[in-house]
Amino acid sequence: MDLQRDSTQPNRGPGPAAPWSPGSPHRAKARNTEQGSLMDIVAGMGMVAVLACVVWLFNRLVQDRNQVAAAWSDVDVQLQRRHDLVPNLVSAVKAYAGHERDTLQRVTEERSRSRAASTVEAKSRAETALESGLGRLVALAEAYPDLKASENFADLSRQLVVIEDHLQSARRFYNGSVRQYNDRQQQFPHWIIARLFGFQPGEFFAGGDGIAKAPEVDL
Repeated sequence: MDLQRDSTQPNRGPGPAAPWSPGSPHRAKARNTEQGSLMDIVAGMGMVAVLACVVWLFNRLVQDRNQVAAAWSDVDVQLQRRHDLVPNLVSAVKAYAGHERDTLQRVTEERSRSRAASTVEAKSRAETALESGLGRLVALAEAYPDLKASENFADLSRQLVVIEDHLQSARRFYNGSVRQYNDRQQQFPHWIIARLFGFQPGEFFAGGDGIAKAPEVDL
């Protein structure tokens, strides 16, 4: 009787899985959440790295541009010193060689053209012409003994030589800064940042060899 009663009991299948068993939906959901969080962290770190790289590249270009601006300021100081000397030099020559009117007038005009120039290229052309005119002006001392013997003219000529020497040094440093700045803009990945943020190439400042030697005063 007991055996027959036992055989009539319903056959129950396995019970529901435990909430955190390996195959439970809770465990699968938690695993997906962890993977999603890890991907978010990796993506965030990648964005931070890209942003840091952009900032670093941008700052390098800004530093180069600022160096170009500072170097040009040094050039401009020497050009101003040259311009300040021109009227006195012209007056000294005029006192002994007044009929050299064309040379004196060209020097004065080139000085005015340089002071009015608004771009480095325009100023470079004017200063090259002015430098050539000043060289001819100083060379007049060989044709006019009284001018060569003038202590005032000799002193102005020596000042001009010193200014030209400083100007040559400032010009070389400026052009070197421009070359570095321009090269950087053409290099990868800097060229991407340069185009995105509108960095423009710098202009070189051309020039001659300056005034090599001042005339000596005959005593």
